Amino acid sequence: MAAFGVFAIFAPLLTGCGAGDAPGVAGGPVAMRRLTESQYRAAIADVFGPEIEIAGRFEPDGRRDGLIAVSSAFVTVTPSGFEQYEGMAREVARQAVSEPLRDRWISCQPSDPAAKDDGCSEALLRRIGPRLLRRPLEAADIAPRVAAAGRAATELSDFHAGVELIVSSLLVAPDFLFRIEALEDDAPPGEPLRLTGASLASRLSYLIWNAGPDDALLARVAADELSDPEALAQEVDRMLASPRFEAGVRALFDDLFQFDAFDELGKDPIRYPMYSAKVAADAREQTLRTVVDHLVEQDGDYRALFTTRRTFMTRTLGPVYALPVRTETGWEAVELPASGPRAGLLGHASFNMLNAHPGRSSPTLRGLFLRESLLCQSVPPAPADVDFGLFNADDDPKLRTARDRLEVHATHATCRNCHKLTDPIGLGLEQFDGLGRARTAENGAPIDPSGDLDGRVFEDAASLGEALAESPLVPACLVENAYRYAVGRVATLDERPLLRHLERRFEAEGHRIAPLMRAIALSPAFQTATPASGEGQERS
Repeated sequence: MAAFGVFAIFAPLLTGCGAGDAPGVAGGPVAMRRLTESQYRAAIADVFGPEIEIAGRFEPDGRRDGLIAVSSAFVTVTPSGFEQYEGMAREVARQAVSEPLRDRWISCQPSDPAAKDDGCSEALLRRIGPRLLRRPLEAADIAPRVAAAGRAATELSDFHAGVELIVSSLLVAPDFLFRIEALEDDAPPGEPLRLTGASLASRLSYLIWNAGPDDALLARVAADELSDPEALAQEVDRMLASPRFEAGVRALFDDLFQFDAFDELGKDPIRYPMYSAKVAADAREQTLRTVVDHLVEQDGDYRALFTTRRTFMTRTLGPVYALPVRTETGWEAVELPASGPRAGLLGHASFNMLNAHPGRSSPTLRGLFLRESLLCQSVPPAPADVDFGLFNADDDPKLRTARDRLEVHATHATCRNCHKLTDPIGLGLEQFDGLGRARTAENGAPIDPSGDLDGRVFEDAASLGEALAESPLVPACLVENAYRYAVGRVATLDERPLLRHLERRFEAEGHRIAPLMRAIALSPAFQTATPASGEGQERS
């Protein structure tokens, strides 16, 4: 990632214009966020290796204010969910202590494999405990676990049975299953409360990597160095320059684009016989791969994602795009034809198959996604008694296209206000069917993909992408969503000046993702908080 080598060299020169200019507002309420399924899996792989197989049903992540990252602060673990976590913990522990996997993380050897060895048990606990609990260990974390491991080893005549108990106990600990934020209590009266070093480290690592702190970051916590602005900036720059930054960017946009919905996606096999789980998985990966290539590998302007024709293709996706693919396996970089309707992310199959019905396209769903996720605008929900019969009736020769049907549908007063927000932009994507295949007609009638985005007229899907790229609301919305993602909640009223500052910094830095993450991480509001009370929080 050559771009980030350059970024790392010049980052110290940007410290003054990054964190120094940020408004000195205190952060909002602290959060207690349950690990998402992807974060749980990453934690296991980081400590014990990617070979560990995790089977079981995770508690649903949910979505709030557009993001799973926000919803995670409002979900708990049900009794049945805890049983699932217990079962997964035991199975992960069993695999982790089996040969040869245990040799990767157990650095000591017991004096007698058939007996307890408290010294070795404590040594391995001190090694993996901080990684799993995301904080330095306390005496209460160590002594009971070492004692329990000793009893199990003695009873079963197997040292590793005790180790298995240590691992499983860590994996059901609240500090593992939840990212629990804590505050220092040494602030003068009236001053904002700082997050503890461990809580700040966790915020940093999940923002930048979507994973827990590594050993280097935990060493900073243990040395109480993250309260030093220079040390904090150095650590942020190290993390942004790491190859793991790619995973963090993937996680942010996977959440923002609501790609978790692919897990439950289905299509009418009569209308879309080309659809398969493999097509859906590759469509999702294509878009994320394009995002990472543009924002991380090329350090590009976020707005250009809506106009770029560079993307990636597999043999599975080729027929959906009507493109030849040379490689038999894996991914191939391609340039979408300049004469074709596809340009930018909105021309990808992922958005168009996801924001559609099982048997047809949906301008309304597509427009709703654009308004809420890319422009941060609210659209009222449809009335409970709305009649969709007219829109779904495609046997009327006068209403052959979605535009025809929606124009009649919107004559109803109860429908008009919502549809005037979604349909004028969603119709711009009618060049793509419910699978994301390009088309020029529906039911034999030509499709008109023109429309307007808040007064900006466009002719087709490609020019809709240009309109989004030129809209100041698009980068501002990413800033707002990135901050929500970072802190696990919507911004408070007091944090609104910070959002405006971050928008200006984002623009000044060429709308690049790494400087945006850096500005968020080094802002005073990211490093401070108020005790959770639920007061003063409002959608911004």
